[in-house]
Amino acid sequence: MKRRALLGAGSAAVLAAPALVRAAPPPRDLLVQAMAFDDVLSLDPAESFEVASSEVLGNTCERLLRFDLDDPSRLVGVLARDWRLGADGRSYRFELAEGLRFASGNALTAEDVVFSLARAVRLDKAPAFILNQLGLSKDRLGSALAQDGPLALSLQTSEAFAPSFVLNCLTAIVASVLDKRLLLAHEVDGDLGHAWARRSHAGSGPFALRDWRANEILTLDRNEHFHGPRPALARVIYWHVKEATSQRLMLVKGDVDVARNLTPQDLDALAGAPELRITATPKGGLYYIGLNQKNPVLAKPEVREALKWLVDYDALGATLIRHIGRPWQNFLPQGIFGASLAAPFHQDIARARALLGKAGVPDGFELTMDVRSTQPDQGMAEAFQQWAARAGLRISLLPGDGKQTLTRYRARKHDLYLGDWSVDYWDPQSNAGAFAYNIDNSEHPATKPLAWRNAWDIPGLSHETLAALMERDDERRRADYERLQDEFRRSAPFVILCQQTQVAALRREVQGYRLGPTSDTNGLAPVSKLGGGVA
Repeated sequence: MKRRALLGAGSAAVLAAPALVRAAPPPRDLLVQAMAFDDVLSLDPAESFEVASSEVLGNTCERLLRFDLDDPSRLVGVLARDWRLGADGRSYRFELAEGLRFASGNALTAEDVVFSLARAVRLDKAPAFILNQLGLSKDRLGSALAQDGPLALSLQTSEAFAPSFVLNCLTAIVASVLDKRLLLAHEVDGDLGHAWARRSHAGSGPFALRDWRANEILTLDRNEHFHGPRPALARVIYWHVKEATSQRLMLVKGDVDVARNLTPQDLDALAGAPELRITATPKGGLYYIGLNQKNPVLAKPEVREALKWLVDYDALGATLIRHIGRPWQNFLPQGIFGASLAAPFHQDIARARALLGKAGVPDGFELTMDVRSTQPDQGMAEAFQQWAARAGLRISLLPGDGKQTLTRYRARKHDLYLGDWSVDYWDPQSNAGAFAYNIDNSEHPATKPLAWRNAWDIPGLSHETLAALMERDDERRRADYERLQDEFRRSAPFVILCQQTQVAALRREVQGYRLGPTSDTNGLAPVSKLGGGVA
């Protein structure tokens, strides 16, 4: 059985591979997390759009602003020490803190901020739409972004959007500020350093990327140039362990400090263990099933509704997502401004069969479902497969790793897709713009939200989504999003299953470990350890 030696900064730790060989406990300045992160495809903030990579980038890169973990409606400065909105409702000015540096040691100035935002727009990868919403398009960059001095910049939005929307967009990973000098030093054929940045580090966060080997290991080192309090941890290791049981055993044996993907059964097994504790936070993430409208049967309204009456939400909450989620039926997670609490669906097989008969498919039909081969994803897919069979639907599961399933989904090659989605910024437009907006259903549109991935052609609903975005009165804006959710539940080709609860099991010596409501707010900078090996 294989051992790997992983050398920390000034310390060494020998960790077991998933074969679970007993190893020395990680030292005090090293945090080891067992976690499935097969969805990491790129670590360039201009391209990255996955859950695990968001956590990594949240700890390695910084943005102008972030939301307060204790009060997500409140924004606080990170790189920006001050910001203000002009009288026209479109002009924003930001002033940076002094003395900021990247992990490279290069000074961080307003030039880097303007470059980073413009770079994300010019590269035009999937998350660029978040900035495009503000009017940051390739043809507007010259007038929309300007450096006003070494530590000052201005942003001119295309419309007088709700200010909370604009500022929350700037908390998204795609708005991360990167080291211009470093990226351009690695530029190839005008790619603005993109090929290099997919696997390298150009940020200013409390940690810097040291190594990433897909589906194996990801290592972060302390950034000695970080402008905030110096992290107690010299190194953080994410160890890719797909099986929840293996994660639990590694945690109990002390081979890892934190286990991140435990099932309800694993969490039950750890209850009462004096050397361990559990931490949990409601997350702005959802599990859902997408129904590809390119499939002519799934495009029938009665079929879409029938699938929503197949879900046994009570059983789901009591078993597969116990401790790690709660049943949910709306595209806005609880905790986001405007989230609806309505939950009209429950399992009603007779009603589902009647709707299928009305759609002209009384004997059911065959489908495939793409699903990531991790838990609870695969367990929920298997449960839905069994529920659907009671109404005559024959679903074949197509499990794969995160990269495989996402690639098919983004190419609209699925029938059904069971996956998860987390908000990109703490504003209702983050999910409304994903689930209820698709202004161009052609094969190669400028933006490809979740509604597009499922070929849901909704010009009318898209305009309503844009209207909610423009509303500056809070109560009217709240009512707009509630109406959008009402229509979504009625007609959308999405079956919302549950809202995630992010859970971690950790050893008692781990202090200051806190999960945020979004993946990028799982901050490692405050974490320290008591005891353990010599630091």
